[in-house]
Amino acid sequence: MVFSSLTFLFGFLVITLLLYYTVPKKLKNVVILVSGLLFYAWGEPIYVLAMILSTFIDYTAGRIIDKNDNRPKVRLVCLIVSLVMNLGLLGIFKYSDFLIGSFNSWFGLDIQNPFVVLFNNVFGGINGNIKSLPLPIGISFFTFQSMSYTIDLYRRKIKVQKNAASFMAFVTLFPQIVAGPIVRYEDVQNEIDDRKITEPMLAGGISRFITGLGKKVLIADNIGMLWTTVKTMEYSQLSAATAWLGILAFTFQIYFDFSGYSDMAIGLGKMMGFNFPENFDYPYMSKSISEFWRRWHMTLGGWFKSYVYFPLGGSRKGTARTVINLLIVWTITGVWHGASWNFMLWGAYFGVLIVLEKLFLGKWLEKIPSVLSWLYTFVLVVFGWIMFDGVAPGTVDFGDMFGQVFAYIGAMFGANGVFADNFATNAFVNYGVMFAIAIFGSSDALKTIIGKVKEKAPGWVQYGYPIAQTAVMLASVAFITTSSYHPFLYFNF
Repeated sequence: MVFSSLTFLFGFLVITLLLYYTVPKKLKNVVILVSGLLFYAWGEPIYVLAMILSTFIDYTAGRIIDKNDNRPKVRLVCLIVSLVMNLGLLGIFKYSDFLIGSFNSWFGLDIQNPFVVLFNNVFGGINGNIKSLPLPIGISFFTFQSMSYTIDLYRRKIKVQKNAASFMAFVTLFPQIVAGPIVRYEDVQNEIDDRKITEPMLAGGISRFITGLGKKVLIADNIGMLWTTVKTMEYSQLSAATAWLGILAFTFQIYFDFSGYSDMAIGLGKMMGFNFPENFDYPYMSKSISEFWRRWHMTLGGWFKSYVYFPLGGSRKGTARTVINLLIVWTITGVWHGASWNFMLWGAYFGVLIVLEKLFLGKWLEKIPSVLSWLYTFVLVVFGWIMFDGVAPGTVDFGDMFGQVFAYIGAMFGANGVFADNFATNAFVNYGVMFAIAIFGSSDALKTIIGKVKEKAPGWVQYGYPIAQTAVMLASVAFITTSSYHPFLYFNF
């Protein structure tokens, strides 16, 4: 289920925060735990059981690992149980339909997914029979978050959490439970049982939340309407201008949608006394693909670096091994985003580009004018977004996926014989201002301007910032109440 009622979401947040501020300190984690479960159950009433199971097994594994500090085999078994359980949940819910569907497509078979059969036998009377497993929202986020706890505990990097409610509160922190940022236990271990909400944190949290809300509602949702329309068109008939405008719309939609949600999560975290890690750092200003991925979804990149790339040897075992390790990490990154050939192609695409930059291209990019290195990066990222979202949902045939990607890229370069058409002209007129806002907002220009104003402007000018944020908040609420188009793109991962 996609969260469609932002009105409900706002009401939930207000009630939860009021209750959180009202209860004694010792009950605040209970509020987080209960609100997190209710928040998740609102979207997936049945799948909340999967989250509880994941949390229970990781908590139990952590306690056993801690109690058997001198018994390495017992510790290893507990770690393996945690990994198998978490990865098993991902495998069943996220990948089993795709794998069985692909196998059926290749060999002309009609094998049923046994987990779908089991689901229908257990829950069919409640929800009706299903043909494919619904994906638990945010499963890739909360399983990675919970799994990092047992891995770091096994590595002796953190202390065990003995309070079950506090551990469950860590996993079910509702601000980032379904779309990140991916918060590891070490990020909040000093705050989970002892935190203070200072006035600067509260003010900063409110400001950050409003910023994220404006990004998501005013920019992502508005410009995303163009991509939603273009994506449904026949790619073989797109004009070049329409194709470029469509994928550029998605390029900005996914950034402002995801970074906006991350800002809201970080802001809510501050309002509750937590300091969540940053997730974006103006990625569209990057001058190499490697830099882009140091700035985009930083918590996911850090997770894979810590738990996959470094354990494989990183770059410490020679060039050939480094290349293999990078390709492994990027293949997994693609798979993490979804069970579909296009995500695998997308991950492999960026893996190859990063390998090329590691081998020789990076040095060349440092020598050319910065505007050219930026253009190289931005255009290749845009091509990546075609692979990411320009393929029809449910495509299991590898050839069909390639065909759709190359048909769209071909349209961008005039393969359909039309440079511009009436749709492109109207889209440019209707969305031109929004594109200008998106371009400005995805750079650090506004941040620089605000910094200069705070540094040099007269004192009375400082009131302009809260006034502007109030305007953003009011405009966002107005748009929420008048539009039904509010997709949260990363809730699907």
